[in-house]
Parts: sequence; C-alpha cells; structure tokens
Amino acid sequence: MHDPHTELVRRARQGSDAAATDLFDAVWPDAVRTARTILGRSAVAEDVAQESIVRAFGQLARFDGRRPFGAWLRRIVVNRSLNVLRDTRRLVALDEGLPGPGMSEAPPGGVLADAIRGLAPDRRVAVALRYGMDLTPTEIAEAIDVPVGTVKSRIARGLEDRVACPDGARYILDDRAVFPVTITFG
Repeated sequence: MHDPHTELVRRARQGSDAAATDLFDAVWPDAVRTARTILGRSAVAEDVAQESIVRAFGQLARFDGRRPFGAWLRRIVVNRSLNVLRDTRRLVALDEGLPGPGMSEAPPGGVLADAIRGLAPDRRVAVALRYGMDLTPTEIAEAIDVPVGTVKSRIARGLEDRVACPDGARYILDDRAVFPVTITFG
C-alpha cells in the first residue's frame, strides 16, 4: 500500500520546515474530522487534532515508516479523543451534572453526531469511525488497537442501541444510515 505522506515525513524528519508545513496541511482535515466525529464538538475537536499532530510531529523520529503515517496519526487522535471523553464524563460526575467548561457549546448538527452522543465510549468510537469516517473494521482495529472481532461487536451493539438525543428525538442506528423514530408512550 502506498502512503501519500511518505516523502513529506522523510523530508520533515530531515528538518525541512516546508515539508512539515505541507504534512500538517495534508493531515489536518482528517485529524479534525476524526476528532469531531468522536467528540461531536468542533472547538474541542480542533484542539484535540492540533495536540495530536504536535505529538505526532514530536515523535517523528520514532515513527515506523513501514506503516502509513495517516493511520498512525489517526490512532493518536482517537486515543486523545477518548481521553477527552473520559475526562469530560468525570468532570460532569464531579459537578453533579452541571455543565463543565466548554460543555455548554451547542453540538454540531448532524443526525449521526446526535445519535451516537449517548453511546458508551467504546461503541461511540467504533460507530463514529465506521459511519462518520467510512473506515473499514480492519482500519478501525488498527486505529484503536483492538481485534477486528471486537470492533465488529462494538459496531453491532452500537447499531442496536437506541440513543436519546438532546432535542428529545430518538434515533435508531441502522447499517449505513440513522433513522428518526417516533416513539409513543401511553
């Protein structure tokens, strides 16, 4: 498999500022998209993407060039996004449900983001990467360092879950789409 970033990584390792800038420009959109898909908040996603790229650039000397740079960076973004999710949930628990800093930000539009917001973090990441980023289960397994079977299980369980959204609507995740569902009580 050919990695489009190979030459830029090689030149950036040699100290080329121009290559580092070009590499940043090349990976930024995917890093932000990955973080936004998992976190659902644009400002936080941009911070996570930036921190992840800075971390990756700081570790370029240790990067295994036999693997794609984009996949390596995606794994860093996913791990950092999961840390932010965990930290945010801890803050909410400590504040007894009061919104923490930055949590009053309205979530971005999008049915998928609304539908997965309430999923458990492991299911949320798997579903977000599959349907928000259109990654295969194998690519997801590499990104989050779990077996492919575990990814498939998390996706399947996430798809079975009904998730309540902030607007009170309920959605059912289905194989390639998210459908609003009317639920009547009584």
